[in-house]
Amino acid sequence: MAKLTIYTTTWCPDCTATKQVLDKKGIAYEEIDLEQHPETAKLVEKLNNGKRKVPTLVFDDGRYAGNISPFNRRKLEEILHSGGIS
Repeated sequence: MAKLTIYTTTWCPDCTATKQVLDKKGIAYEEIDLEQHPETAKLVEKLNNGKRKVPTLVFDDGRYAGNISPFNRRKLEEILHSGGIS
């Protein structure tokens, strides 16, 4: 089961960097591409104070994990730690 859901787009370099770190750490995630699933854009906007920011991460229990834009490995590590993911 995925521990995270990550909302992305294909053109987003921060999304690619975030996924690479998650893959390297062996952290399971479900990726949802906003371009292929435009109905999810409203959720991303709601979570990010009206802005469509990617990547947006949500924990498997539905809690908003955060947004990693611009990509910052330390911020990603803090988000993962706050969700009990290492």
